[in-house]
Amino acid sequence: MGETPWPDVAGRIIDDENGRRHVLPVRVYFEDTDAGGVVYHASYVRYCERGRTDFLRLSGIDARGLIDGSQSSEPAAFVVRRMTLDFRRPARMDDLLQVETSVRELGGASVTLDQRITRDGVTIFEAVVTVVLVAMSGKPLRLGELVRAGLS
Repeated sequence: MGETPWPDVAGRIIDDENGRRHVLPVRVYFEDTDAGGVVYHASYVRYCERGRTDFLRLSGIDARGLIDGSQSSEPAAFVVRRMTLDFRRPARMDDLLQVETSVRELGGASVTLDQRITRDGVTIFEAVVTVVLVAMSGKPLRLGELVRAGLS
């Protein structure tokens, strides 16, 4: 009882000469691989989703707060609009990967993110992902000040 939360369980945000980015460590487990022991292509998409979610969390944007409307003008969520994926090198079981996420562009209702997955400093996967803030009714919503401040 009274234990402190695990440090960096959601990764960390780094501000340095390369700009502001979120870094999340990910271990490759058996369930992430295909029959050949190589990371299955959809696993990279899941790793990136975790990176985006924790980046938002550490930037002060609560997904549950968006959904219940307390962090937006009405109940909303970010949905993926577009993904461009580049599989450069394979990863295998037990590899320790890093998912790096940074903002490329803030639009009126959208955010475009650069994501890359590295192993030992070598890029093995890259993605450009555009997400749109969409009300539960389905209409796009302008990014509010809280979201803009968190991602700037």
